[in-house]
Amino acid sequence: MTDFASPSDHGTLIGPTTLKIERLLPGPIDRVWRYLTDSDLRAKWLASGTMEMKEGTPFEFVWRNGRLTTPTGKKPEGFGDEHRMQSRITELDPPRKISFTWSNSGDVTFELTPRDDKVLMTVIHRRLPDRTTMLRVAPGWHMHLDVLVARMTDSEPEPFWDGWTRLQGEYDKRLPR
Repeated sequence: MTDFASPSDHGTLIGPTTLKIERLLPGPIDRVWRYLTDSDLRAKWLASGTMEMKEGTPFEFVWRNGRLTTPTGKKPEGFGDEHRMQSRITELDPPRKISFTWSNSGDVTFELTPRDDKVLMTVIHRRLPDRTTMLRVAPGWHMHLDVLVARMTDSEPEPFWDGWTRLQGEYDKRLPR
């Protein structure tokens, strides 16, 4: 992936219930912002869902992880073909920051920082309720961001579910018990 963040860039706990993960992406910042806020572009790496760009506005995320990569890999037990989640925008500063609620597992903030012709994306997921949730969320963010890097650099990502499964084992070793 040349000089962009590699799949080995793991997230870290910056507090007992807060995960931080970063990726360096090709700019400009407005392009990265569109991948965050445009439903069709976001569906290519995370989840679809139309957002009205206004604080307090509710929206729905719709995940279809099996469509993110070809091949998709072997889906682990307990995951469906689609997942829906109601969210609400809690902070908005285009094109640098967006925060929203994350169902029953805290809230998420995306911060974008220009770095020459690249953009550093920092994802902070706060108030993760327990280690079991962390072991689903951390490899999920990791894989979704790796897919985003691949989409933005016209490269092929690792099959989503195979990567998620591999990363879950890695995060199990990295995250405190």
